[in-house]
Amino acid sequence: MNKSLIVVDCQYDFIDGSLACINAENAVKNIIDFINENPKLNVYYSCDWHSENNKSFKRHGGIWPDHCVQDKRGSEIHKDFYSKIKKRKNRPNPNNIFYKGQDDEVEEYSAFEANNAKGQVLKDVVNQKILVCGIASEYCCRETALEFHKAGKDVEFLSDKVAYVNKDDHEKNLADLKNSITVL
Repeated sequence: MNKSLIVVDCQYDFIDGSLACINAENAVKNIIDFINENPKLNVYYSCDWHSENNKSFKRHGGIWPDHCVQDKRGSEIHKDFYSKIKKRKNRPNPNNIFYKGQDDEVEEYSAFEANNAKGQVLKDVVNQKILVCGIASEYCCRETALEFHKAGKDVEFLSDKVAYVNKDDHEKNLADLKNSITVL
Protein backbone atom coordinates (compact mmCIF):
# COMPACT_ATOMS: atom_id res chain seq x y z
CA MET A 1 0.00 0.00 0.00
CA ASN A 2 1.31 3.43 -0.92
CA LYS A 3 1.81 5.81 1.98
CA SER A 4 1.84 9.58 2.16
CA LEU A 5 4.27 11.40 4.40
CA ILE A 6 3.14 14.87 5.44
CA VAL A 7 6.09 17.00 6.54
CA VAL A 8 4.47 19.77 8.55
CA ASP A 9 5.93 23.30 8.62
CA CYS A 10 9.68 22.61 8.63
CA GLN A 11 10.28 26.30 8.01
CA TYR A 12 13.05 28.51 9.36
CA ASP A 13 10.86 30.54 11.73
CA PHE A 14 10.02 27.28 13.53
CA ILE A 15 13.63 26.06 13.43
CA ASP A 16 15.83 29.05 14.27
CA GLY A 17 13.53 32.05 13.95
CA SER A 18 10.78 33.88 15.80
CA LEU A 19 9.05 30.65 16.94
CA ALA A 20 12.05 28.32 17.13
CA CYS A 21 10.99 24.97 18.56
CA ILE A 22 12.78 22.44 20.74
CA ASN A 23 14.35 19.56 18.77
CA ALA A 24 13.79 21.27 15.40
CA GLU A 25 17.20 20.61 13.81
CA ASN A 26 17.12 17.00 15.00
CA ALA A 27 13.59 16.54 13.63
CA VAL A 28 14.68 17.87 10.23
CA LYS A 29 17.61 15.44 10.12
CA ASN A 30 15.44 12.49 11.20
CA ILE A 31 12.78 13.33 8.61
CA ILE A 32 15.33 13.57 5.80
CA ASP A 33 16.90 10.25 6.82
CA PHE A 34 13.44 8.65 6.90
CA ILE A 35 12.58 9.97 3.42
CA ASN A 36 15.87 8.64 2.04
CA GLU A 37 15.28 5.25 3.69
CA ASN A 38 11.73 5.10 2.26
CA PRO A 39 12.02 6.49 -1.30
CA LYS A 40 8.63 5.11 -2.40
CA LEU A 41 6.73 7.39 -0.01
CA ASN A 42 4.56 10.10 -1.51
CA VAL A 43 6.00 13.14 0.25
CA TYR A 44 4.03 16.35 0.83
CA TYR A 45 5.16 19.50 2.64
CA SER A 46 2.91 21.98 4.41
CA CYS A 47 3.92 25.59 4.93
CA ASP A 48 2.49 28.19 7.24
CA TRP A 49 2.12 31.10 4.79
CA HIS A 50 1.01 34.42 6.24
CA SER A 51 0.69 37.99 5.07
CA GLU A 52 2.03 40.82 7.24
CA ASN A 53 -1.56 41.41 8.45
CA ASN A 54 -2.29 37.96 9.86
CA LYS A 55 -4.53 38.12 12.95
CA SER A 56 -2.57 35.37 14.73
CA PHE A 57 0.30 37.86 15.23
CA LYS A 58 0.55 39.59 18.62
CA ARG A 59 0.64 43.03 17.01
CA HIS A 60 -2.79 42.28 15.53
CA GLY A 61 -4.30 40.82 18.72
CA GLY A 62 -3.16 37.20 18.29
CA ILE A 63 -0.96 35.05 20.51
CA TRP A 64 2.07 34.48 18.26
CA PRO A 65 5.02 36.64 17.22
CA ASP A 66 5.22 37.41 13.50
CA HIS A 67 6.21 34.21 11.71
CA CYS A 68 6.26 32.58 8.29
CA VAL A 69 5.52 35.81 6.44
CA GLN A 70 5.25 35.02 2.74
CA ASP A 71 8.50 35.23 0.78
CA LYS A 72 10.68 36.03 3.82
CA ARG A 73 13.44 33.71 5.04
CA GLY A 74 11.33 32.52 7.98
CA SER A 75 8.72 31.08 5.61
CA GLU A 76 11.24 28.99 3.66
CA ILE A 77 11.48 25.22 4.06
CA HIS A 78 14.84 24.21 5.56
CA LYS A 79 17.50 24.03 2.82
CA ASP A 80 18.49 20.44 3.69
CA PHE A 81 15.20 19.16 2.28
CA TYR A 82 16.36 20.46 -1.12
CA SER A 83 19.98 19.32 -0.91
CA LYS A 84 20.04 16.13 1.17
CA ILE A 85 17.02 14.20 -0.10
CA LYS A 86 18.30 11.79 -2.74
CA LYS A 87 15.17 11.25 -4.82
CA ARG A 88 14.23 14.44 -6.68
CA LYS A 89 10.46 13.80 -6.54
CA ASN A 90 10.64 13.70 -2.73
CA ARG A 91 12.23 17.15 -2.45
CA PRO A 92 10.01 20.20 -2.00
CA ASN A 93 8.62 21.39 -5.34
CA PRO A 94 5.58 23.39 -6.54
CA ASN A 95 3.47 20.21 -6.80
CA ASN A 96 4.10 18.89 -3.27
CA ILE A 97 4.25 22.10 -1.21
CA PHE A 98 0.84 22.93 0.28
CA TYR A 99 0.17 26.32 1.87
CA LYS A 100 -2.03 27.05 4.89
CA GLY A 101 -2.70 30.12 7.00
CA GLN A 102 -3.32 32.35 4.02
CA ASP A 103 -6.60 33.74 5.38
CA ASP A 104 -5.58 36.58 7.72
CA GLU A 105 -8.77 36.16 9.77
CA VAL A 106 -8.51 32.41 10.49
CA GLU A 107 -6.01 30.52 12.67
CA GLU A 108 -5.19 27.42 10.65
CA TYR A 109 -3.01 24.81 12.33
CA SER A 110 -4.04 21.80 10.22
CA ALA A 111 -2.70 21.20 6.72
CA PHE A 112 -5.86 19.27 5.76
CA GLU A 113 -7.24 22.10 3.57
CA ALA A 114 -3.85 23.47 2.45
CA ASN A 115 -3.40 23.98 -1.28
CA ASN A 116 -0.51 23.91 -3.72
CA ALA A 117 0.43 26.14 -6.67
CA LYS A 118 -1.95 24.17 -8.94
CA GLY A 119 -4.87 24.75 -6.56
CA GLN A 120 -4.97 21.11 -5.44
CA VAL A 121 -6.02 20.54 -1.83
CA LEU A 122 -3.88 18.25 0.33
CA LYS A 123 -6.85 16.21 1.59
CA ASP A 124 -7.65 15.29 -2.03
CA VAL A 125 -4.21 14.04 -3.09
CA VAL A 126 -2.93 11.94 -0.17
CA ASN A 127 -3.12 8.16 0.13
CA GLN A 128 -5.30 6.28 2.62
CA LYS A 129 -2.31 5.65 4.91
CA ILE A 130 -0.71 8.85 6.20
CA LEU A 131 2.41 9.47 8.26
CA VAL A 132 2.67 12.85 10.00
CA CYS A 133 5.87 14.53 11.20
CA GLY A 134 7.35 18.02 11.46
CA ILE A 135 6.79 21.12 13.56
CA ALA A 136 5.19 21.68 16.04
CA SER A 137 4.01 18.46 17.63
CA GLU A 138 1.36 19.93 19.89
CA TYR A 139 -0.08 22.38 17.34
CA CYS A 140 0.13 21.92 13.58
CA CYS A 141 1.25 18.27 13.57
CA ARG A 142 -1.46 17.35 16.05
CA GLU A 143 -4.27 19.13 14.22
CA THR A 144 -3.16 17.76 10.85
CA ALA A 145 -3.08 14.19 12.18
CA LEU A 146 -6.45 14.47 13.91
CA GLU A 147 -8.21 16.08 10.96
CA PHE A 148 -7.02 13.35 8.57
CA HIS A 149 -8.06 10.73 11.14
CA LYS A 150 -11.55 12.28 11.36
CA ALA A 151 -11.73 12.07 7.56
CA GLY A 152 -11.22 8.30 7.76
CA LYS A 153 -7.52 8.10 6.94
CA ASP A 154 -5.18 5.63 8.66
CA VAL A 155 -2.79 8.01 10.45
CA GLU A 156 0.54 7.37 12.15
CA PHE A 157 2.30 10.10 14.12
CA LEU A 158 6.10 9.85 13.93
CA SER A 159 7.06 11.06 17.40
CA ASP A 160 10.83 10.88 16.81
CA LYS A 161 10.48 13.20 13.82
CA VAL A 162 8.81 16.21 15.45
CA ALA A 163 9.82 19.40 17.22
CA TYR A 164 7.72 21.06 19.90
CA VAL A 165 7.06 24.34 21.66
CA ASN A 166 6.92 22.94 25.21
CA LYS A 167 8.18 19.51 26.34
CA ASP A 168 5.36 18.90 28.85
CA ASP A 169 2.70 19.87 26.30
CA HIS A 170 4.41 17.68 23.69
CA GLU A 171 4.33 14.67 26.03
CA LYS A 172 0.66 15.32 26.92
CA ASN A 173 -0.08 15.60 23.21
CA LEU A 174 1.52 12.22 22.46
CA ALA A 175 -0.43 10.57 25.29
CA ASP A 176 -3.67 12.12 24.06
CA LEU A 177 -3.05 11.21 20.41
CA LYS A 178 -2.64 7.55 21.40
CA ASN A 179 -6.39 7.54 22.13
CA SER A 180 -7.14 8.20 18.44
CA ILE A 181 -4.22 7.29 16.19
CA THR A 182 -1.03 5.25 16.10
CA VAL A 183 1.93 7.05 17.68
CA LEU A 184 5.32 5.62 16.77
